[in-house]
Amino acid sequence: MNTVPLPKTIQNTLGEKLIFTSIEMEGGEEKVIVENVVQPGAGPAMHVHFKQDESLTVVKGKMGVEIMGKEPTYLEAGESATFLRGVPHRFWNAGEEPLECTGWIKPANSVVFFLSALYDAQNKSGSEQPEVFDGSYLITRYKTEYDVFTIPVFVKKVIMPITVFFGKLLGKYKHFEGAPEPLR
Repeated sequence: MNTVPLPKTIQNTLGEKLIFTSIEMEGGEEKVIVENVVQPGAGPAMHVHFKQDESLTVVKGKMGVEIMGKEPTYLEAGESATFLRGVPHRFWNAGEEPLECTGWIKPANSVVFFLSALYDAQNKSGSEQPEVFDGSYLITRYKTEYDVFTIPVFVKKVIMPITVFFGKLLGKYKHFEGAPEPLR
């Protein structure tokens, strides 16, 4: 369940801007409606939502889409890509102008919180890799909901939990008080 007031705009230093515009009920589940603007060459790393489906429709520009293990495809204005839960994927701006899309993520679950916190952590570090303590916290806490494939398994299973332990000892996570519980 989304607990963050909408609309909410988030932006990272990598050229990704995401607007969570509203929540709609569909089939008894919350569906978050999104808009995004992605700068040329930018886009999220290969990732997976274990408990959500996602769909994006190109409004303007050219979007590259890759499903893990398959060749990339390219979409133009009016074309859509749907990423089913459990399917690793990525998308990026494959054009020379900003890519604009509309879409949805269903069910909403913790995605507004998770992506807002992730963008904040990327902005803290100024790079694709989130700030170490925040990134470790998010990837470790929400491992049943999301995964990022650019992070080595050893780092996710050993280094990040140790980092979270020390982060708790150092009081690094006060800003995460009230964070939604991860789905099991």
